[in-house]
Amino acid sequence: MHISKKDIDQRMAHFEQACRKAGAKLTHQRIEIFREVAQTGDHPDAESVYQGVRKRIPTISLDTVYRTLWWLKDMGLITMLGPTRERARFDANLDHHHHFVCKQCGLTQDFYSEEFNSIKPPASLKSIGKAETIQVEAIGLCKQCAST
Repeated sequence: MHISKKDIDQRMAHFEQACRKAGAKLTHQRIEIFREVAQTGDHPDAESVYQGVRKRIPTISLDTVYRTLWWLKDMGLITMLGPTRERARFDANLDHHHHFVCKQCGLTQDFYSEEFNSIKPPASLKSIGKAETIQVEAIGLCKQCAST
């Protein structure tokens, strides 16, 4: 999925503003790790982020990437997708959107739906807690896997 330069620039500006507001250091590593997530719509896992950033910062460690991704999640700058027992994927698109996940190849892509955006939490959820947002994850076969 192609992310426009305008969207990337907006995400980077939001990242920088949030770091300054929180008094967090804007290190070269943090900037490049966030940029790697922000410039893709593929919802990369930590290993993919590491491989991409390593092209620009050859000395970066996988541990630094993991710690930074969790820090970015805690800062509310990215979200995490999927169950934690599988490879976690990260997403810098904070606009209200949903995900399609191919159960065969793992393709993960954003999609937008006003109908899904208007889903109200069921009453049974109140016994668990208060939902702040609802995000739909559609799981199936992508076009390529379905055609084979």
